[in-house]
Amino acid sequence: MSDVIVVGAGVVGAACAYYAARAGLDVTVIDRGPVAGGTTGSGEGNVLVSDKEPGPELELAVLSNRLWRSLAELGGFEFEAKGGLVVAETDDVRRQLTELAGKQDLEHTLVPATGLRDYEPHLADDLAGGVFYPQDAQVQPMLAAAALLRHGADSYGHGTLRLRLGVTVTGFIRSGDRLTGVRTSQGDVLGDAVVNAAGTWGGEVAAMAGVRLPVLPRRGFILVTEPLREPLIRHKVYTAAYVTNVASDSAGLETSAVVEGTPAGTVLIGASRERVGFDRTTSVPVLARLAEQAVALFPALRDVRAIRSYCGFRPYCPDHLPVIGADPRVRGLYHACGHEGAGIGLAPATGHLLAQLLAGRRPDLDLLPFRPDRFAEEAA
Repeated sequence: MSDVIVVGAGVVGAACAYYAARAGLDVTVIDRGPVAGGTTGSGEGNVLVSDKEPGPELELAVLSNRLWRSLAELGGFEFEAKGGLVVAETDDVRRQLTELAGKQDLEHTLVPATGLRDYEPHLADDLAGGVFYPQDAQVQPMLAAAALLRHGADSYGHGTLRLRLGVTVTGFIRSGDRLTGVRTSQGDVLGDAVVNAAGTWGGEVAAMAGVRLPVLPRRGFILVTEPLREPLIRHKVYTAAYVTNVASDSAGLETSAVVEGTPAGTVLIGASRERVGFDRTTSVPVLARLAEQAVALFPALRDVRAIRSYCGFRPYCPDHLPVIGADPRVRGLYHACGHEGAGIGLAPATGHLLAQLLAGRRPDLDLLPFRPDRFAEEAA
C-alpha cells in the first residue's frame, strides 16, 4: 500500500515522486517502459524562461528554474547554466523581442547587432540584434529523470520510493467515488492517490478514470552533429520564430532554428512541430529544413556533418498550459501532464507543487490556471 502511485517514469513523474518522497510520503512509480523511455528521452533538455509570455506558465518556469539549480547540487546529471540568446532577423522582430523582455520582468540584456558576436562569435552577420537571458539552462533529461528517482529513493529518513518498470497500467481500482489504486499487467497496486504523469499518453490514462483530458502528440525532430573538437556555440541560441511556434495552434509543420552545443561536443539542432499522431516516420524534408535554418544562423555548421536524428512527441494541450493538480471529477486522481515542449524545464515545479497538495499543504503557486477540468468548460 502506497500513499501515492505515480503513473509515468519520465522527468515529470520522477519529479513528482522525488518531492512526494521528500515530503514523507510512500511512493510507487509505475511505467510500461524504462525510465525516460517516452518524451523525456527524446528532448533537448530545455530549461527556459525566455520563451514564456507573462502569466502562469512563466511563474511556473521561474520557480522551476530555481529548483533545477538546487537539484543540480545533488549531482548525478548534467546541468549547464549557459544562458539563452534569442536573436532577431529584422528590426521589427527585434522591437518585438525588446517589448516581450520588458513585460516578462526577468533578468535580461538587450544585445545590439554589433554585440551579438560578443556572445556567439560564429553567428551570421546579417542579424538585427537579440536578447540574452542568463537564467536559461539545459539538462541532460534522461540522466536527470534517473537522478531524481535515485535521490527520491534515498528517503533521508522521510518517505520511500519504489520503482516498477515494464508494468502497464490497465485500469483503476475504486471504492465508491474514490480511486484506491491501479490495475496493471502484473497485478493490482493499492494507493491513496494516483498521479497521472503519463506525458503524451496522459489523455489515455485519464480516460481510464472516466475523465477527459485533451492531450495530443505534437511531433518534433532533432538533428545531432558529429562531435566538434572546439566548442562552436556557447549558449542556447534560437530565433524569435521559436516563441511564435511554441504558442501556435497549427496542426501543420512549423520549424524554427534552435541550436546549442552539448558537453559531449555535439550540436543539437531543432525545432520542428507538427501534429501527425504517433507517426515516427523520419521526414527528410523536415530535417533538411532544420539544417538549412541552422546554417543560416551559424554558417560554420555548413562544414559539419549530421550523424543522426531522432524524434519525440510533445504532450500538447489546446491552451498551451500543463494540467497540474487534483481532478475534482474523480477523488484521489491527480494530474501532472500536458506540458508540451516545456516538460523538462517545468518538471521540478510541477513535482514540488503537486507534492505540497498531496501532503495537505498550500501550494507555493496558484494552480487554478492548470486545473484539470478546465477543458470540460470549453466542451460544454
